[in-house]
Amino acid sequence: MDVVVEVGGWEHECCGPAIERDRVVDLGCTRWTAPDGQVRLVETHHHVEHDERVRGRVTGIEVVLDEGTVQPVLRVPSGRALLGFDDDDDGHLEDPWTGVVVATGSTDFLVTVRRSD
Repeated sequence: MDVVVEVGGWEHECCGPAIERDRVVDLGCTRWTAPDGQVRLVETHHHVEHDERVRGRVTGIEVVLDEGTVQPVLRVPSGRALLGFDDDDDGHLEDPWTGVVVATGSTDFLVTVRRSD
């Protein structure tokens, strides 16, 4: 079963690792109910107890653009890279099929995980 996890914002910028397509992840998540009533999973590094763990292979990553649309990207850079503090990673986003750089200041991502549990 595929689930979508929201990754980004201050929590990812603080200490979030890079997330890549086709890699296996183990994400601690909190649940919250959006104004539309939909339950969403948000990755967290700062809550001692997580509402849910999401384990599985990353099958898709999208950056959420300012107008609320999404653009597929190859990977989520680490939070340090997104902020320009990683000497080995410039934090750029790129299209997964063409390699073209995706120009956006957004740090909000939707990561689709095919659960293994």
